[in-house]
Amino acid sequence: MDDVTWGALAVVLTVVGGLYTWFAYRRRGLPAALKGAGLTLLPLAAYLTKTLRMLTRIGDAVADWATSLVFSPLVWVGIGVAGLAVVLFGAGRALEARSGGGRPRRATTDPEAPTLPPSGAPARGKPAIDDDMAEIEALLRKRGIS
Repeated sequence: MDDVTWGALAVVLTVVGGLYTWFAYRRRGLPAALKGAGLTLLPLAAYLTKTLRMLTRIGDAVADWATSLVFSPLVWVGIGVAGLAVVLFGAGRALEARSGGGRPRRATTDPEAPTLPPSGAPARGKPAIDDDMAEIEALLRKRGIS
């Protein structure tokens, strides 16, 4: 649209807003009229700052994007590939959770590494663990949680 069309649109919206403001003043008083006057001046301000034209350009760009999204087979292939990536990532996470962890753990080959006592025997210097705690520790060890 050219500048004259934008100006005509702004003037029409301002006049309609002015009529609303007049009726709001007659029915609800000065506070409603002041709010109406504020809203009435917005189309004129949008025209003078060229914001009205910018908003229609944004609307046109969004409409072009949406139609290219809906009607382009290449875009739908891209959406399918993105969906497949999400499914594969989720399947990898599910398998990782089912197997009990990510990478397998290697045994240490350091001969000077401290050795742990057998699971049934209490360590020296530590108090004996009651039966409930022993069951909980056994369950945690079974799940690979230490």
